[in-house]
Amino acid sequence: MIQIAFFGKGGIGKSTIASNVAASLAEKGLKVMMIGCDPKSDCTRNLRGDVEIPTISEVLREKVQASLEIDEFIYGKEIRPEEVVFEGYKGILCAETGGPEPGVGCAGRGIVIAVDLLKRIGVFDDFGPDVVIYDILGDIVCGGFGMNLRQGMADKAIIVTSSDYLSLYAANNICRGISRYAERGGTRLGGFVYNVRGALDDIELVREFSERVGSKILGSIPSSNEIAESEIYGQTIIQRYPQSKVSKIFNALSERLMEGDEPVRPRPLTSSELSSLAMRIRGRTKEDFTRRKKDAERER
Repeated sequence: MIQIAFFGKGGIGKSTIASNVAASLAEKGLKVMMIGCDPKSDCTRNLRGDVEIPTISEVLREKVQASLEIDEFIYGKEIRPEEVVFEGYKGILCAETGGPEPGVGCAGRGIVIAVDLLKRIGVFDDFGPDVVIYDILGDIVCGGFGMNLRQGMADKAIIVTSSDYLSLYAANNICRGISRYAERGGTRLGGFVYNVRGALDDIELVREFSERVGSKILGSIPSSNEIAESEIYGQTIIQRYPQSKVSKIFNALSERLMEGDEPVRPRPLTSSELSSLAMRIRGRTKEDFTRRKKDAERER
């Protein structure tokens, strides 16, 4: 069983990429499980036709009829696999960890406990997935979310990023967390996925960043109206437009993720190196803005 965790800045497209990778692997005949690790509980929706499913934390709270921290009542309670795991596209097993009630507990720690519950009730043994994909919330790897890395929950971490500064800042922070725990058996970095997020994106900047931290870009996902349309219908582009160019890119990415490349302990950039990167991004943005302004003036 291979376990892959997707990290990245909030809103960067982790769920889109993770669910399309899951769909692509399922199309190849693999038994796939995807676990959404976000209190919003919408990570697997495009594998389920936008149908909501009960989260692990919700089921646990219902069992005890009390608003307690998730780890206060998880152990020793009777939970059946069919209460927390649901079938999606091409038989993909879908689960959502959910999170604690607002103002109570730690969502990051809850993820670790929820995944431990899945192990305790025999989900991985009974269903026997070939691949488990985790879609994990977290711009900055706090202590709670750091538990996922420290305990080596996945075989490799994949960071999704664009070339804007905040995305790379978040990616660098995630690299810091990975680096901190990698030598103690924690999850290591498998690589980056570049997700195009507008006209200012620059793959060469992301490639340079990935190489400087000691890793590489595994795939580049272009901006696509077909992705947006597919998600309106609660589907992946793999399902809705299987012959599209972007679907073929996702198929290539899923194959790359299954290769036996050795994950690494990244070397995160220093604060001064990040500041230098920010200046370059601002300069590039200013140049593009000036060019667009001149083009608009010529068209008048």
